[in-house]
Amino acid sequence: MCFRYTISIPGIMVSDKQSLRKALAIVTLVFMAGSVWGQKPSSKLVISSLAKDTYVYTTWGDPGNGSLFPANGLYLVTSKGVVLFDTPWDTTQFQPLLDSIRLRHHKNVVICIATHFHADRTAGLAYYGRKGIKTYITRLTDELCKEKQEPRAAHLLYQDTGFHIGQYTFHTYYPGKGHSPDNIVIWIDQNKTLYGGCFIKSTETNSIGNLSDANVGEWVKSVKKTQAKFASPAFIIPGHQGWANKNALSHTLEILANYQRTQGL
Repeated sequence: MCFRYTISIPGIMVSDKQSLRKALAIVTLVFMAGSVWGQKPSSKLVISSLAKDTYVYTTWGDPGNGSLFPANGLYLVTSKGVVLFDTPWDTTQFQPLLDSIRLRHHKNVVICIATHFHADRTAGLAYYGRKGIKTYITRLTDELCKEKQEPRAAHLLYQDTGFHIGQYTFHTYYPGKGHSPDNIVIWIDQNKTLYGGCFIKSTETNSIGNLSDANVGEWVKSVKKTQAKFASPAFIIPGHQGWANKNALSHTLEILANYQRTQGL
């Protein structure tokens, strides 16, 4: 795999101004048997262990129909701090997520990268920027955030980028238009995790979901490009719902094909 640009951050210091006492007052954590740790499943924040140093966190938001729907993010624990991929959708969970990570791993979040401009990915960017966390989005995402008045990041990615943080290397990749014009995916080298955000659909759903900014024809091409680039992922994390099945990319293509058939495309 070839990536065009690399950022190396050998050491990052972020001061945690919240006391541990306050963190404990804000969030009560329960270590649950198996892969999930966090609060009860009915909690506003659930954190699930995926692989070594890699965790999926889930919050809930209103997709516009008055109901609550789960949104997945990811974080990676490195020797230089924690890297956050996307922000909580629920605005009340920005700080509890930081507190949970600090309490569990004794490390601060030092970087946050949002995978497209929708609020279930970007809602916490401004908040995390004020906390001293380095926030990143692509140039295209920034243009859309500005146009749609969504929170923006302090730093821009102008091309596919590799990051070396502590003992881990991960890459951003723009496969083309799909769920949104700007959607990117994240690949973690060491554990072959593909984090897809809303670009990838969970095998738990047959719904194509929100098409307000989608290009279905290009989405098919973009998924196929992603399959070719990351041929053997150990884990595939969609933006919503479960991730146990590794056939999420193929399933996304099936959903898109079904939609095209029903629409006569």
